[in-house]
Amino acid sequence: MKIAVDAMGGDYAPKEVVAGIEIARDRYPEVEFDLFGQNDKVKPLLNNAERIDLVQADEVIAMEDEPVRAIRRKKQSSIVLAAQAVRDGADDAFFSAGNTGAILAAGLLIIGRIKGIDRPGLTTTLPVINNPKQDQFLMLDVGANADSKPFNLYQYAILGKYYAQTVMGFDNPRIGLLNNGTEADKGDMAHRAVHDILGSAKDLNFIGNVESRELLNGAADVVVTDGFTGNAVLKNTEGTALSVLKLIKNSILEGSLTGKLGAAMLKPTFKNIQNKMDYSKYGGAVLLGVKAPVIKTHGSAKAETIANTIGQIKSMLENHSVDNVVSYFNDHSDEMAAMKADMQK
Repeated sequence: MKIAVDAMGGDYAPKEVVAGIEIARDRYPEVEFDLFGQNDKVKPLLNNAERIDLVQADEVIAMEDEPVRAIRRKKQSSIVLAAQAVRDGADDAFFSAGNTGAILAAGLLIIGRIKGIDRPGLTTTLPVINNPKQDQFLMLDVGANADSKPFNLYQYAILGKYYAQTVMGFDNPRIGLLNNGTEADKGDMAHRAVHDILGSAKDLNFIGNVESRELLNGAADVVVTDGFTGNAVLKNTEGTALSVLKLIKNSILEGSLTGKLGAAMLKPTFKNIQNKMDYSKYGGAVLLGVKAPVIKTHGSAKAETIANTIGQIKSMLENHSVDNVVSYFNDHSDEMAAMKADMQK
């Protein structure tokens, strides 16, 4: 398997990207890499070129660039060329830590949607804290689409189900709808409609509405929501975790000597909590619903996170997660079309 990598994307690119790819190369002997970037900046960072090919990309799409315009104008950028390599079959998956909007645009406009899927969704894996039987859950959409219709959320549930089964190892993942209460009649008209649709779907293990405060307790294996809400919840979860850790640290530093000694004794415990809350160990965010794996990790990702994300991509390729989705939507095309038509009446 071969992965197309945007070597120029991310706050610490290309240094951390190259370091991460070398870790992944040594960790996964069956994986090869095409690194797209400015060779004069990438090549000096490479310690060992085994199973790593450098592909010159003259341009870079910056974080502040307008995504769709950048994709159309910067034809020789590392993001565009990497996505084209996947579209043309030279590579099996596309990875970047760069401009999120540009990565999504490249996935949609260059690699393309799976037939039958209206709007691909961006998904991420988050930790479960207080459940010994579950250590992670999946949430989508977390930012690909600010506006979503009930039919889109139904398709997100299917996409999430297959990803949870093939990559995360859930046999029959519990699907939950993110809402402002657990009762079936909670939420606006759109959420009530989605609840009814998911509840009537025979091939989904729908458990009903879930509240955001219960997500980290393992309320569901797959949490479905619109991109605006999902992105807001994701950022709030990140921010709350960081704020709590800072609050604890500042309280210790400003406290008494006894408190500092106690904190020193509890240092392994604090480290344990930090590791538990670090969702980057699960990899990057995946654009589900396109014809090949498209994975975006955090812009501030360092080498180890990048290597972990490559492991995630490897698992997607080995378990044929995209192929399974294609087969499902091909087999249920008539059913999908009829359902969509009913919702539009």
